[in-house]
Amino acid sequence: MADSETPVTLRTRKFIRNPLLGRKQMVVDILHPGRPNISKDQLREKISGMYKAQKDQVSAMKKFEPQYRLVRVGLAVKPERASRQQRKQRKNRQKTLRGTAKVKGAKAKKEK
Repeated sequence: MADSETPVTLRTRKFIRNPLLGRKQMVVDILHPGRPNISKDQLREKISGMYKAQKDQVSAMKKFEPQYRLVRVGLAVKPERASRQQRKQRKNRQKTLRGTAKVKGAKAKKEK
């Protein structure tokens, strides 16, 4: 038998209905003897089957979770931005400029 076909047992305990956050919470025990760990995607499928929910509702966290967790699950897109060093350099260039020149950004300084 291949590793992916080995049975996986899920047990839920400490089940709580959390009306404040609009969700059901539980601790999930995962038993997978003789096989490596299970992907979060497969876990979401199995739990959604147990609780008759849609797969995207399992760990549905759009309202409350931080952005990086939403990106990890695939509910949000990671914002594209310049590297940290470029952002710092830009900030320091902005400090030296005055008035309307700040809109243009990297304009050459006046010669004295």
